[in-house]
Amino acid sequence: MNVVIKVSDETKKKMIEYYKEKKRDKIIPYVVFQAEDMDTVITMYESGKVMFQGVSADVDATMWKEMDGQKSDEVVAKEKKESKYAYCNSVGSDEVGTGDYFGPIVVTSCYVKKEDIDFLKNLGIKDSKKITDEIILKIAPQIAKRIKYRSTILYNEEYNQKYDKDLNMNKIKAIMHNKVLYQIMEEEKPEIDYIIVDEFAKENRYYQYIEGTGPIQRGITFMMKAEDKNPAVACASIISRYLFLKEFDKLSDEVHTPLPKGAGPLVDEVGKELVEKYGEDILSKIAKLNFKNTERILKTIIY
Repeated sequence: MNVVIKVSDETKKKMIEYYKEKKRDKIIPYVVFQAEDMDTVITMYESGKVMFQGVSADVDATMWKEMDGQKSDEVVAKEKKESKYAYCNSVGSDEVGTGDYFGPIVVTSCYVKKEDIDFLKNLGIKDSKKITDEIILKIAPQIAKRIKYRSTILYNEEYNQKYDKDLNMNKIKAIMHNKVLYQIMEEEKPEIDYIIVDEFAKENRYYQYIEGTGPIQRGITFMMKAEDKNPAVACASIISRYLFLKEFDKLSDEVHTPLPKGAGPLVDEVGKELVEKYGEDILSKIAKLNFKNTERILKTIIY
């Protein structure tokens, strides 16, 4: 196997140092050095090109390409494949709130056209987890004015009534995603290239979750980290987060206590304070009872 790469002057210096004990003695015109490392022969040319020959040529070449800051052929091929999802007419959906003890679950679907993409790039849209809440509160209304979307909110009281071994978090998410995707496809009748969902369950499993729950939206492309690859999913992530923040503030006002996000130790402390103030029933209205936080909070209560 022969593999040829081109490296920077800095990497050339590193390679010369690395292979100095493995150099061959023979002198070859226009060659800086030739070395033998295990089953690979490395030839560096004055032009900066390096040829790797042998069974492990691709492995050694990839190592130096990555050290040089270059992308591997596999990464380049993957990015090329995924680039088609970045500039297209698409509908995408994403959810927020599934990892928060307090606050609802929000799922949104968005319809983004090619002509919307420059507008969204100028706003700096990306996954809501990578944008501060302050920026989301600023840009989400601008997105909502231009981009068609549908959202659904599952409040904790209803969540706690529905959640059991047969209706777990992934099934709940699947039902909510299907609802907003079907709505936007039926009501907007968008001309699209793709319908994209950030993969939280394999395709077969996803459709098993929503079987028998009503009309089903099919033709979905499932992918990991879709919010980083597709603007419609990124918009859905931002609008979902915006709605979640608004609902979270309302909830904090209702209990006259600033509620912490997530499910960490501070959540337990605030949960204990709320139970002592309002009684155990408050948790069923503002929290997801199946989280471990519930057990930790109630264990600390002295009757």
